[in-house]
Amino acid sequence: MPVVYDPKPEPPAPRSSAAGGYHPGSLTPEQLKAQGRRLPPWIRGRIASGGGYSRIRSLVEDKRLNTVCEEAQCPNLGECWSRGTATFMILGDTCTRSCGFCAVKTGRPGDLDLDEPRRVAESVRAMGLKHTVVTSVNRDELKDGGAAIFAETIELVRDMSPGCRVEVLTPDFLGDTEALDIVFSAKPEIFNHNLETVPRLYSTVRPQAVYARSLQVLERAKDAGLKTKTGIMVGLGESPDEVRELMEDLAAIECDIFTIGQYLQPTQRHLPIVRFVHPDEFVEFKHTGEEMGLGHVEAGPMVRSSYHAEEQSEGVMAG
Repeated sequence: MPVVYDPKPEPPAPRSSAAGGYHPGSLTPEQLKAQGRRLPPWIRGRIASGGGYSRIRSLVEDKRLNTVCEEAQCPNLGECWSRGTATFMILGDTCTRSCGFCAVKTGRPGDLDLDEPRRVAESVRAMGLKHTVVTSVNRDELKDGGAAIFAETIELVRDMSPGCRVEVLTPDFLGDTEALDIVFSAKPEIFNHNLETVPRLYSTVRPQAVYARSLQVLERAKDAGLKTKTGIMVGLGESPDEVRELMEDLAAIECDIFTIGQYLQPTQRHLPIVRFVHPDEFVEFKHTGEEMGLGHVEAGPMVRSSYHAEEQSEGVMAG
């Protein structure tokens, strides 16, 4: 069984925050090494197991599907699969981009699997989901970036599982408005496109992406009448002020859901962790974002874009 990080350890005692600076409880990898520790006490490993985990594993293998849970080495795989939830990854398992944080493999993708939307929809029905998340690799070599496959997947999930909310986590489609409109027209309940990091770090974290373009994708989705969502990682070298400025940008376009979690280096080939952000700082980010007017802010060391996605959407959809 794969070892993942435990999302529910007891956090350390609260510590006060230094205004405008790094939280006193934040730790760098060097500090941890000096203390003889690899991870701070609020991030721990556990074994993924249980009936729910086994059921999802069997279903994914039987339907020949990809999940971002596995491909991106999500630290919450054990918890989510044990609860019977998974995030489906369409358009194959090979990405045309080479982001410095992502464990999904990069290269030349194979042919499109045109039967994939049906198999995803059948899996959603078999799992009895009330909320499903569908994401993808980047397919920049395709004329529409895979937008038509996204739309078909949304439509088939609705046909086979009436009442199931569909959340999509899409690429930026290189800013192509026609491709975006294809996805918008399928009317997913939640449209998610992750900013991933602050603008200053894009050249190293997302070298083939553009912050302003990603922001425009979210704004276009909002203008199309969709509920919008985005997320970032911290611990890559950003400052708290840069995170607050990013949240101001999101508040200006009335983003509905914002997620923020700790970056964890998937392999030695990926970007190093600059610091482990203290849980209290995540609490501060949550309060600040909600005070700015963001509809819902999910913040914590183990938070990922699709973590507790169903619960995140409840209040936003009801509002």
